[in-house]
Amino acid sequence: MHASSPARTMPPAVPAPTAAAALAAGPAFSPLYQQIKTLMTRSLQQGEWQPGALIPSEKDLAARFKVSQGTVRKSIDALAADNLLVRRQGKGTFVATHAEEKVQFRFLRLMPDDPDRAEPGAMERRFIDCRRQRAPAELAHALQLRANDAAIQVRRLLSFRGVPVVLDDIWLPAALFKGLTAERLSDYRGPMYGLFESEFGVRMIRAEEKIRAVAADPAAAALLGLPVGAPLLSVERLAMTYGDKPVELRRGLYSTAAHYYRNELS
Repeated sequence: MHASSPARTMPPAVPAPTAAAALAAGPAFSPLYQQIKTLMTRSLQQGEWQPGALIPSEKDLAARFKVSQGTVRKSIDALAADNLLVRRQGKGTFVATHAEEKVQFRFLRLMPDDPDRAEPGAMERRFIDCRRQRAPAELAHALQLRANDAAIQVRRLLSFRGVPVVLDDIWLPAALFKGLTAERLSDYRGPMYGLFESEFGVRMIRAEEKIRAVAADPAAAALLGLPVGAPLLSVERLAMTYGDKPVELRRGLYSTAAHYYRNELS
Protein backbone atom coordinates (compact mmCIF):
# COMPACT_ATOMS: atom_id res chain seq x y z
CA MET A 1 0.00 0.00 0.00
CA HIS A 2 1.31 3.44 -0.81
CA ALA A 3 2.19 5.69 2.08
CA SER A 4 -0.05 8.69 2.35
CA SER A 5 1.46 11.92 1.08
CA PRO A 6 1.93 14.78 3.52
CA ALA A 7 -0.46 17.61 2.91
CA ARG A 8 1.22 20.59 1.27
CA THR A 9 -0.21 24.05 1.69
CA MET A 10 -0.07 25.87 -1.61
CA PRO A 11 1.32 29.41 -1.46
CA PRO A 12 -1.09 32.17 -2.39
CA ALA A 13 -0.80 33.53 -5.89
CA VAL A 14 1.45 36.56 -5.99
CA PRO A 15 0.40 39.43 -8.28
CA ALA A 16 2.79 39.56 -11.20
CA PRO A 17 4.74 42.76 -11.70
CA THR A 18 4.45 44.40 -15.08
CA ALA A 19 7.21 44.02 -17.64
CA ALA A 20 8.09 47.66 -17.08
CA ALA A 21 8.69 46.98 -13.40
CA ALA A 22 10.79 43.96 -14.26
CA LEU A 23 12.86 46.01 -16.67
CA ALA A 24 13.42 48.63 -14.01
CA ALA A 25 14.62 45.97 -11.57
CA GLY A 26 16.71 43.99 -14.06
CA PRO A 27 19.84 44.79 -16.05
CA ALA A 28 19.31 47.22 -18.90
CA PHE A 29 20.84 44.87 -21.47
CA SER A 30 18.44 41.98 -20.76
CA PRO A 31 15.99 41.42 -23.65
CA LEU A 32 12.30 41.92 -22.88
CA TYR A 33 11.41 38.29 -23.52
CA GLN A 34 14.04 37.26 -20.96
CA GLN A 35 12.38 39.57 -18.43
CA ILE A 36 9.04 37.89 -19.10
CA LYS A 37 10.71 34.48 -18.86
CA THR A 38 12.02 35.48 -15.42
CA LEU A 39 8.54 36.53 -14.27
CA MET A 40 7.01 33.29 -15.56
CA THR A 41 9.73 31.25 -13.86
CA ARG A 42 8.89 33.07 -10.64
CA SER A 43 5.25 31.96 -11.00
CA LEU A 44 6.46 28.37 -11.43
CA GLN A 45 8.76 28.64 -8.43
CA GLN A 46 6.05 30.11 -6.18
CA GLY A 47 3.63 27.31 -7.08
CA GLU A 48 1.12 29.44 -8.95
CA TRP A 49 1.34 26.98 -11.86
CA GLN A 50 1.72 23.38 -10.69
CA PRO A 51 3.47 20.53 -12.60
CA GLY A 52 1.16 19.21 -15.29
CA ALA A 53 -1.14 22.26 -15.16
CA LEU A 54 -2.25 24.28 -18.19
CA ILE A 55 -0.80 27.78 -18.05
CA PRO A 56 -2.75 30.87 -19.24
CA SER A 57 -2.95 31.53 -22.97
CA GLU A 58 -0.44 33.73 -24.77
CA LYS A 59 -3.15 36.39 -25.10
CA ASP A 60 -3.88 36.36 -21.36
CA LEU A 61 -0.20 36.42 -20.47
CA ALA A 62 0.42 39.30 -22.86
CA ALA A 63 -2.36 41.27 -21.15
CA ARG A 64 -1.02 40.35 -17.71
CA PHE A 65 2.54 41.48 -18.44
CA LYS A 66 1.53 44.31 -20.81
CA VAL A 67 3.67 43.07 -23.69
CA SER A 68 2.98 41.67 -27.15
CA GLN A 69 1.94 38.07 -27.76
CA GLY A 70 5.11 37.65 -29.81
CA THR A 71 7.22 38.48 -26.75
CA VAL A 72 5.25 36.01 -24.62
CA ARG A 73 5.61 33.34 -27.30
CA LYS A 74 9.39 33.81 -27.36
CA SER A 75 9.49 33.53 -23.56
CA ILE A 76 7.46 30.33 -23.66
CA ASP A 77 9.77 28.93 -26.35
CA ALA A 78 12.74 29.60 -24.06
CA LEU A 79 11.03 27.92 -21.09
CA ALA A 80 10.13 24.92 -23.26
CA ALA A 81 13.77 24.68 -24.38
CA ASP A 82 14.70 24.56 -20.68
CA ASN A 83 12.18 21.71 -20.15
CA LEU A 84 10.09 23.86 -17.80
CA LEU A 85 7.06 24.01 -20.11
CA VAL A 86 5.65 21.58 -22.68
CA ARG A 87 3.61 22.60 -25.74
CA ARG A 88 0.82 20.24 -26.81
CA GLN A 89 -0.63 20.79 -30.26
CA GLY A 90 -4.24 21.92 -30.08
CA LYS A 91 -4.32 21.80 -26.27
CA GLY A 92 -2.06 24.60 -25.05
CA THR A 93 1.09 24.91 -22.97
CA PHE A 94 1.55 22.92 -19.76
CA VAL A 95 4.00 22.95 -16.89
CA ALA A 96 6.50 20.16 -17.51
CA THR A 97 6.51 17.24 -15.13
CA HIS A 98 8.92 14.37 -14.61
CA ALA A 99 6.01 12.05 -15.41
CA GLU A 100 6.26 13.18 -19.06
CA GLU A 101 7.65 10.34 -21.15
CA LYS A 102 10.18 12.58 -22.91
CA VAL A 103 11.26 14.24 -19.65
CA GLN A 104 11.39 11.44 -17.08
CA PHE A 105 14.54 9.81 -18.50
CA ARG A 106 16.38 12.97 -19.61
CA PHE A 107 18.81 12.70 -16.68
CA LEU A 108 19.56 9.02 -17.37
CA ARG A 109 22.31 9.04 -19.99
CA LEU A 110 23.48 5.43 -19.93
CA MET A 111 22.51 3.59 -23.11
CA PRO A 112 23.03 -0.06 -24.13
CA ASP A 113 25.45 -0.80 -26.95
CA ASP A 114 22.65 -2.72 -28.67
CA PRO A 115 20.03 -0.12 -29.74
CA ASP A 116 17.32 -2.81 -29.73
CA ARG A 117 17.74 -3.07 -25.95
CA ALA A 118 17.32 0.65 -25.27
CA GLU A 119 13.73 0.63 -23.95
CA PRO A 120 13.47 2.50 -20.60
CA GLY A 121 11.07 -0.18 -19.40
CA ALA A 122 13.95 -2.66 -19.30
CA MET A 123 15.38 -0.83 -16.27
CA GLU A 124 14.82 -2.35 -12.83
CA ARG A 125 15.67 -0.68 -9.52
CA ARG A 126 16.38 -1.90 -6.01
CA PHE A 127 16.64 0.43 -3.05
CA ILE A 128 19.29 -0.91 -0.70
CA ASP A 129 19.15 1.73 2.00
CA CYS A 130 17.51 5.02 2.95
CA ARG A 131 18.73 6.66 6.15
CA ARG A 132 18.72 10.06 7.80
CA GLN A 133 22.07 11.25 9.11
CA ARG A 134 24.40 14.19 9.34
CA ALA A 135 26.01 14.84 5.97
CA PRO A 136 29.81 14.81 5.70
CA ALA A 137 31.26 18.32 5.45
CA GLU A 138 32.00 18.04 1.71
CA LEU A 139 28.42 17.01 0.89
CA ALA A 140 26.91 19.56 3.25
CA HIS A 141 28.88 22.27 1.46
CA ALA A 142 27.69 21.09 -1.96
CA LEU A 143 24.05 21.05 -0.82
CA GLN A 144 24.44 24.38 1.03
CA LEU A 145 23.47 22.82 4.36
CA ARG A 146 24.39 24.25 7.73
CA ALA A 147 26.75 22.38 10.04
CA ASN A 148 24.01 20.58 12.02
CA ASP A 149 21.50 20.07 9.19
CA ALA A 150 20.46 16.48 8.53
CA ALA A 151 20.57 14.77 5.17
CA ILE A 152 18.99 11.64 3.72
CA GLN A 153 21.26 9.11 2.04
CA VAL A 154 19.69 6.73 -0.48
CA ARG A 155 21.59 3.80 -2.00
CA ARG A 156 20.05 2.35 -5.16
CA LEU A 157 21.00 -0.33 -7.67
CA LEU A 158 19.78 -0.10 -11.27
CA SER A 159 19.75 -3.20 -13.45
CA PHE A 160 18.99 -3.64 -17.15
CA ARG A 161 17.39 -6.97 -18.04
CA GLY A 162 18.54 -8.40 -14.73
CA VAL A 163 22.18 -7.26 -15.02
CA PRO A 164 23.36 -4.65 -12.43
CA VAL A 165 24.64 -1.56 -14.23
CA VAL A 166 24.43 1.50 -11.94
CA LEU A 167 25.11 1.88 -8.21
CA ASP A 168 23.85 5.26 -6.93
CA ASP A 169 24.53 7.00 -3.64
CA ILE A 170 22.10 9.90 -3.39
CA TRP A 171 22.15 12.68 -0.79
CA LEU A 172 19.13 14.93 -0.16
CA PRO A 173 18.42 17.76 2.33
CA ALA A 174 16.30 16.08 5.03
CA ALA A 175 14.24 19.24 5.60
CA LEU A 176 12.84 19.01 2.06
CA PHE A 177 12.12 15.26 2.11
CA LYS A 178 10.47 14.54 5.45
CA GLY A 179 8.95 11.06 5.54
CA LEU A 180 11.04 9.66 2.69
CA THR A 181 11.75 5.95 3.23
CA ALA A 182 13.08 3.05 1.18
CA GLU A 183 9.58 1.52 1.23
CA ARG A 184 8.06 4.70 -0.11
CA LEU A 185 10.67 4.86 -2.86
CA SER A 186 10.08 1.22 -3.80
CA ASP A 187 6.30 1.59 -3.85
CA TYR A 188 6.38 4.53 -6.25
CA ARG A 189 6.00 3.22 -9.80
CA GLY A 190 7.26 6.28 -11.69
CA PRO A 191 10.70 7.88 -11.87
CA MET A 192 12.27 9.02 -8.59
CA TYR A 193 12.20 12.65 -9.68
CA GLY A 194 8.46 12.26 -10.26
CA LEU A 195 8.06 11.25 -6.61
CA PHE A 196 10.12 14.22 -5.45
CA GLU A 197 7.96 16.51 -7.58
CA SER A 198 4.49 15.15 -6.77
CA GLU A 199 4.85 14.32 -3.07
CA PHE A 200 7.54 16.69 -1.81
CA GLY A 201 7.10 19.66 -4.13
CA VAL A 202 10.75 19.58 -5.23
CA ARG A 203 11.33 19.78 -8.98
CA MET A 204 14.73 19.11 -10.50
CA ILE A 205 15.37 21.76 -13.14
CA ARG A 206 18.96 21.24 -14.23
CA ALA A 207 22.11 19.41 -13.19
CA GLU A 208 25.88 19.64 -13.38
CA GLU A 209 28.02 16.53 -13.66
CA LYS A 210 31.63 15.51 -13.09
CA ILE A 211 32.75 12.31 -14.82
CA ARG A 212 35.92 10.29 -14.23
CA ALA A 213 37.18 6.72 -14.57
CA VAL A 214 37.61 4.70 -11.36
CA ALA A 215 38.26 1.10 -10.29
CA ALA A 216 35.56 -0.90 -8.48
CA ASP A 217 36.19 -1.25 -4.74
CA PRO A 218 35.10 -4.49 -3.00
CA ALA A 219 31.67 -3.17 -1.93
CA ALA A 220 30.77 -1.77 -5.37
CA ALA A 221 32.16 -4.82 -7.13
CA ALA A 222 29.98 -7.15 -5.03
CA LEU A 223 26.78 -5.20 -5.76
CA LEU A 224 27.52 -4.80 -9.48
CA GLY A 225 28.67 -8.41 -9.88
CA LEU A 226 32.13 -7.39 -11.10
CA PRO A 227 35.67 -8.31 -10.08
CA VAL A 228 37.41 -5.94 -7.69
CA GLY A 229 39.33 -3.35 -9.71
CA ALA A 230 37.00 -3.56 -12.72
CA PRO A 231 36.80 -0.23 -14.62
CA LEU A 232 33.77 1.94 -13.81
CA LEU A 233 32.55 5.35 -14.84
CA SER A 234 32.05 7.63 -11.83
CA VAL A 235 29.34 10.28 -12.41
CA GLU A 236 28.80 12.91 -9.72
CA ARG A 237 25.67 14.96 -10.33
CA LEU A 238 24.51 18.06 -8.48
CA ALA A 239 20.84 18.70 -9.31
CA MET A 240 19.23 22.09 -8.81
CA THR A 241 15.68 23.36 -8.49
CA TYR A 242 14.43 26.88 -9.25
CA GLY A 243 16.89 29.65 -8.47
CA ASP A 244 19.81 27.20 -8.87
CA LYS A 245 19.26 25.89 -5.35
CA PRO A 246 21.04 22.51 -4.97
CA VAL A 247 18.64 19.79 -3.78
CA GLU A 248 20.40 16.53 -4.66
CA LEU A 249 23.95 15.23 -4.84
CA ARG A 250 24.21 11.90 -6.60
CA ARG A 251 27.33 9.80 -6.98
CA GLY A 252 26.84 6.98 -9.45
CA LEU A 253 29.14 4.14 -10.47
CA TYR A 254 28.36 2.94 -13.99
CA SER A 255 29.38 -0.39 -15.48
CA THR A 256 30.08 0.24 -19.16
CA ALA A 257 30.83 -3.34 -20.26
CA ALA A 258 27.69 -3.31 -22.43
CA HIS A 259 26.63 0.36 -22.09
CA TYR A 260 27.94 3.82 -22.92
CA TYR A 261 27.32 7.29 -21.52
CA ARG A 262 25.44 9.41 -24.07
CA ASN A 263 25.49 13.19 -24.19
CA GLU A 264 24.32 15.75 -26.73
CA LEU A 265 26.24 18.97 -27.34
CA SER A 266 24.67 22.02 -28.89
